[in-house]
Amino acid sequence: MDYRDVCLIGGDRRISYMAPILSREGCRVLRFDAPTPGVQFQEALGGAGTVICGIPFEKNGKIFCEKESSVSVAEFQRLLRKRQMIFGGLFPSHFLRHCEERSIICHDFMKDEALTLFNAVATAEGAILEALSNQETLLHQSNCLVLGFGRCGSLIAQRLWGLHASVTVAVRDPAELAMAMARGHQTLPLAELPENVARFDYVFNTIPACHLGEKCLPQVRQDCLIIDVASGRTGVDYELAGNLSLRALFCPGLPGKYSAKSCAERLVKYVMQIIT
Repeated sequence: MDYRDVCLIGGDRRISYMAPILSREGCRVLRFDAPTPGVQFQEALGGAGTVICGIPFEKNGKIFCEKESSVSVAEFQRLLRKRQMIFGGLFPSHFLRHCEERSIICHDFMKDEALTLFNAVATAEGAILEALSNQETLLHQSNCLVLGFGRCGSLIAQRLWGLHASVTVAVRDPAELAMAMARGHQTLPLAELPENVARFDYVFNTIPACHLGEKCLPQVRQDCLIIDVASGRTGVDYELAGNLSLRALFCPGLPGKYSAKSCAERLVKYVMQIIT
């Protein structure tokens, strides 16, 4: 099996940009933008030593693709062969179990610390672009609230601070509050969010839990813009936000939307280190 025979399946523009970069690295590449079951797809998948899928790997039981995919995860895994290498992001546990039983090797992009941090950088820049694209006010000297201070939250706060916004970080963990304060940000315990949220022009949510719900949203100003980058669309009560005529934007896949080429280069570097 030659791992330089690469099949790219689904994904977003990051995967599309990977094709020519992999070719320059000496790989033989086939690309399926919107995969559908069929003989050509089966032969390409079966003949590849390396299969690269998107981030996330699946959505609603199908291989994730910006264009509509009709290949189910069940169909995909049925066509895989022993000792193939599969790359993707956020593999579901049932798929990993299936691959382990069949000696199929999985490499999750989002389990690599360096790639995860790079993805967070791209997400932070994308979140700020979303804010600038959807609000006719400056970030400069605006009051910005960042919910969460993990990889994405800390990077969003840092970049907003660099744009001379007034940045407040809201988290539950006292250690994270102390770290945010040490980096020059104002801080707010999450428990005090409802009585303080009206102060902010922008709210950036990175927490995959709904802290922007019935206690908080009625206090949010009408001219405030909420940017939600947390996974799963769980960070905001969107139905309530709509009823209150608030602008709350769920922004998944920002690295693929705004920095696909840079991300593709980094993903290819990771893949080549493993397959060569």
